[in-house]
Amino acid sequence: MKEGSHFDLGVAIGLLVAMQIIPQEETSSYLILGELALDGKIIKVKGILPAAIKASSLDFGLICPKANGGEALWSGNPSILAADNLMSIIQHFRGDSIMMPPKQELQLDDFKYLDLKDVKGQKAAKRAMEIAAAGGHNTIMCGPPGSGKSMLAKRLPGILPPLSTSEKLEISIIASIVGTLGDAIKMQRPFHDPHCSASMPAMIGGGRNAVPGEVTMTHLGVLFLDELPEFSRSVLESLRQPVESATVTVSRVNMHVTYPARFQLIAAMNPCKCGDFGTMMATSCRKAPGCAADYQSRISGPLLDRFDLQIEIPSIHPDKIMMINSKDNEEESADVLKRVAAARKIQEVRYKDRGIRLNCELNGEDLSDFAKIDELMRKLLSQAVNRYNLSMMGVNRVLRVARTIADLQERDGLVKDDIIEALGYRRAMTNVGSY
Repeated sequence: MKEGSHFDLGVAIGLLVAMQIIPQEETSSYLILGELALDGKIIKVKGILPAAIKASSLDFGLICPKANGGEALWSGNPSILAADNLMSIIQHFRGDSIMMPPKQELQLDDFKYLDLKDVKGQKAAKRAMEIAAAGGHNTIMCGPPGSGKSMLAKRLPGILPPLSTSEKLEISIIASIVGTLGDAIKMQRPFHDPHCSASMPAMIGGGRNAVPGEVTMTHLGVLFLDELPEFSRSVLESLRQPVESATVTVSRVNMHVTYPARFQLIAAMNPCKCGDFGTMMATSCRKAPGCAADYQSRISGPLLDRFDLQIEIPSIHPDKIMMINSKDNEEESADVLKRVAAARKIQEVRYKDRGIRLNCELNGEDLSDFAKIDELMRKLLSQAVNRYNLSMMGVNRVLRVARTIADLQERDGLVKDDIIEALGYRRAMTNVGSY
């Protein structure tokens, strides 16, 4: 049974073959996709890149709309016909005229990431973002408006290593399915910051055809959720499974589709509804601490536990900001990127036989093998469990972060200071009185 307009062209060519207008042997080695207009024009469709890759694996060529020709070429398939209208296909297979193969124009990559040096002050927060980038750790930032949370999040892609060739292909396939690829393969890591009004289908995926959502469109990139407590509770809870498994399954009555969802989750929130809790300004929250407690309780414990790094972003007085000379005091993203890339290279070598990419994926036996602790470190963790009410998942995340801190210092084993620093990133959301 035919479903979807992308089968129009295949059905039309099948009828032409049945009517003996086109020889069957000429078309039998092609996979055919395209939407057909009433005047015979062939209209662009989604998903051409993965279709071309599949056709190539079966030793098939591909017939597709001319508007999809450049996209199809990225598959490496040597036999691609990109047609403007149905008549050109008929003439090609009857030998009346020959369609030229599509051309792939080289598009220069002039994209520039936002630079970390633009964020004045906040050295502790920048250190946390460097750790997050090096180990792929999910991070939540809590602080008053104007403290720099969004600026830090938007500069994270600039300190992440460039995509590998296989990673570029992965995210380009997803963009092709969604319909946002165009003629150029994706070169940058995705960064999406959906509005807090986003629905569950928009976030997780769904609709009649089970299309990918934000968690899939940010595969191998960064998903930034600003004003986290303002998102629907059901939307937030739906993130728990893809954060852990790096996949998401969209279920509908007639289909179950599993998409990749290996994204880095970065979230930001104010300390309370009015945003002034803990500030030194004259407008400081007058409903403290109840305002902060109520607002922060919108984030469930199980979801909060999935953030490896939980950091406080204090407000900085405007007078102090204006006194900072960025040229002398602020480090550029390029300098941070060098350390992040070196730490990731260490992880790549260490985990090459374990099926693990980054420290954020460490669990069970792998965590025990690569984040070994001595008796003193064990005591520190035990005290933290009692003081901050850490779960076992929380303890594991502390060890993951400590492993990344050690990698940034190029140390084989963990030391006490690694554990102490890692524990410092688990306290921001445990006590509203800390502001």
